[in-house]
Amino acid sequence: MARYQYDKKALKGLTPFPFLGEVKTRTAAIEAAPATLPKSIYNPNILAARLHPSVQHCIIQKVTDHGDAKSFTLVPDAAKGTTEMAYFRASQYVSVALNINGAPVHKPYTIRSNPKDALGTEGTSYTLTIKRTNPAFASAYILDNWKEGDSVDISGPLGDFYYQDLRDAKQVIAIAGGSGITPFYSMAAAIVDGIEDFRMTILYGSRKADGILLKEEIEALAAKSGGKVKVVHVLSEEEKDGYEHGFITAELIRKYAPEGEYSVFMCGPKAMYIFGEEQCKKLGLPKRLYRMEMSGDYMGVVNNPDYPKEQIGKSYSLTVDIRGEKTVIPCKADESLLWAMERAGIKAPAHCRSGECGWCHSRLVKGKVYIPAEADGRRLGDIKFNWIHPCVSFPLSDIELCVFPTAE
Repeated sequence: MARYQYDKKALKGLTPFPFLGEVKTRTAAIEAAPATLPKSIYNPNILAARLHPSVQHCIIQKVTDHGDAKSFTLVPDAAKGTTEMAYFRASQYVSVALNINGAPVHKPYTIRSNPKDALGTEGTSYTLTIKRTNPAFASAYILDNWKEGDSVDISGPLGDFYYQDLRDAKQVIAIAGGSGITPFYSMAAAIVDGIEDFRMTILYGSRKADGILLKEEIEALAAKSGGKVKVVHVLSEEEKDGYEHGFITAELIRKYAPEGEYSVFMCGPKAMYIFGEEQCKKLGLPKRLYRMEMSGDYMGVVNNPDYPKEQIGKSYSLTVDIRGEKTVIPCKADESLLWAMERAGIKAPAHCRSGECGWCHSRLVKGKVYIPAEADGRRLGDIKFNWIHPCVSFPLSDIELCVFPTAE
């Protein structure tokens, strides 16, 4: 039996001479090539850069006035290097870079538009709907100053307040308060276009009927959803036919809740979250089935039951160490360390301003801080080794903080 089973006739005609010419060909190609090293980028890295850009340079294409709120349509600023808007999950947010009278500020705002609007290489856009808040530091600046044609820098899409198949029920009760309708508007648009697959009933709380933000727009989406999206308006200061009246209680949720398991999503002011969580407990919902969007800047810290009341009215010094360069600034007891840095013109890293994203992650070198329990999103290792989130940390003494800004 032969050791190798192949036709040797094909090999008998081969000689080394045809291959010798390849040496000259390759040598000539190497000598003609540039001296610089070739660059190669893995396709996953290209995709990651498109989905998670460090900055998106935009132009305000359109401004729509809603009274005490405005919608801003942002498109890529190709002249500055942004050619497309990053794709996002329905209800994610972006961090907007602002400079307000010398104070560098980053504020989070939900992308209200349909994720489909960001697809493609032409005509991609985001829409941000921003309502004047109280206090109205950033929102007032935006509403009073942003106009069509202005340049705006924003982050890539951020946040995890979106629907997840493995965690959330197929039926969702969405509780919205005021501008808290924006993430649910995005979800509704995604459901209508088949990007998301779940059913959603929105309990939309407003004070009066004539002040409902995006009323016609959200109802138009519901009408096109084939019954997958329903909107129930709840008025707290007015009784009117066709509207529910009062607060969004456990009884009201039960009235519109579907049969079987459902999740509850909430977006609105902090007071609504406190009240809404109590209602979810009354309904007997397990913690995994109700969740709240970030509330932004932590307000009214001195009203917390465990806040040391002797701190009210006090002021401390805050030493900020950035790459070995130290700056000493004042910091009031009732303002976060992040606020103090921004007010002093220090460009401190920040995105969510709610203690969750960790973008402002800094090391507490000296001093003591108060951190509200419900806003403390640190890991156990952070707590052990004195790392804090300045956006939700309030001074109880003089502070020294080591801050690590991101590269420009």
